[in-house]
Amino acid sequence: MSTDLLLARLSAAGLSPAAVRTADEGFAAVSGFATLADGREVFAKTLPEPASGLFASEAEGLGALRGAALGTPDVLHVSDELLVLSLLAPRPDTTAFWERLAGDVASLHTSTTHERFGWPHDGWLGAERQDNAWHDDGFAFFAECRVLRWLPEPRVQAKLEPVDQDALERLCAALPQLLPVRPACLTHGDFWMQNILATAAGLPAVIDPAVSYAWADVDLAHLWSTPRPPAAERFFAVYAEITGEQPGWTDRLAYVQLRQHLALMAMFDDDWGSTDAVRDLVRSFRRRP
Repeated sequence: MSTDLLLARLSAAGLSPAAVRTADEGFAAVSGFATLADGREVFAKTLPEPASGLFASEAEGLGALRGAALGTPDVLHVSDELLVLSLLAPRPDTTAFWERLAGDVASLHTSTTHERFGWPHDGWLGAERQDNAWHDDGFAFFAECRVLRWLPEPRVQAKLEPVDQDALERLCAALPQLLPVRPACLTHGDFWMQNILATAAGLPAVIDPAVSYAWADVDLAHLWSTPRPPAAERFFAVYAEITGEQPGWTDRLAYVQLRQHLALMAMFDDDWGSTDAVRDLVRSFRRRP
């Protein structure tokens, strides 16, 4: 069914697909690799029920990241029904690759600082809306738009008892005591292993952004908190060298990863341990009887 849908959407867009094979990329979209009639190999994805602006937002994010010198695929076609990108290569998990990526991401974060947190309009994280309302205060932006915005979601309500929901709100109120003041900068917003690939020349490139001006730690926390190959440890060492992070800086990332944990809790019944992680983080913020 997935290849049939992609074939139909590619044909409707006038791209004349000769063949499509499915891909494992992403959780929200139907995706695959297509051979077009002119011989080009492309990556394409669609949704069974098109979401207005979702793919346009992704294309905009890719353009913003490319404008800041981070590698991305070319956008070949974008509509509410279909996104078509130039083909990237599998990621080489070598020390050199991860060191280069660290330099690219450090450059992204340090060259795009912004006076406010947010984005000119809301975006998407997977198939869910991302609240990008402008804020002057990073702590308020993170608490309201990246953490607490997920609390009303039905799955989150079912997974967290009221005592833990209250503790999460108390943790958010304490963020200025838990985290350093950091500037806003352009962030990928969904920066983990599956969204890191390579160009044909073997240089780092990224896909599936959920961009906004936010703390750099949003990107770092996601990569730090999810499985990665041994060579990726060099990413954090080189990033710290370039940006001047002090020893122990990764200790704070667990709090920033709350955003991704809550998102996974909201999107999926099986959330890869995110519910347990949130409960552990908020435990010390529970009110004493």
